[in-house]
Amino acid sequence: MQIIFKIIKKWLPLAIASAGLCALVYVSVQQSLRMSANDPQIQMAEDAASALNRDAKVEAVIPATQVELSESLAPFLMVFDQSGKVVASSAILHGAVPSYPSGVLDYVRQNGQERVTWQPEAGVRMATVAVPTKNGFVMAGRSLLEIEKRESQAEELAGLALLGIWAATLVVIALGELASRQKSA
Repeated sequence: MQIIFKIIKKWLPLAIASAGLCALVYVSVQQSLRMSANDPQIQMAEDAASALNRDAKVEAVIPATQVELSESLAPFLMVFDQSGKVVASSAILHGAVPSYPSGVLDYVRQNGQERVTWQPEAGVRMATVAVPTKNGFVMAGRSLLEIEKRESQAEELAGLALLGIWAATLVVIALGELASRQKSA
């Protein structure tokens, strides 16, 4: 029984340190994946806003193909007037233009660009970027489905790595303790 406590006493700090390192790696990968999910929308929203600020017609910046948010991974654009009312949208949800949170547009009105995860319904999550224009706002978005799959894979790999590290360090420490016990006997 005494040897078990000795093994645990040596192993526990390594277990805690390795858990912290695996968590750090996972959080870094997850944040990198999530932040990069905004990259296409940043370009789309800023380009559309620039065009609208140069008096382009709304129809010229909105993609012709409508994107069904519950089924598609394709990026989409929505244009709003100053009051937050939808002027045009390439996004639809079950055949209708979905409502974007007015609080996001209020924030954009006060602070400029905003990047948020929008969930118009359960199971439908979008990475969105909203920017102001001289006559309102533009929001670009796309599905987070593939990003969330990658995040889950990273979580599983970090968990498996942690279990492997724990098992390996426990075996090495236990074998070391048993070997030193046999030497002293």
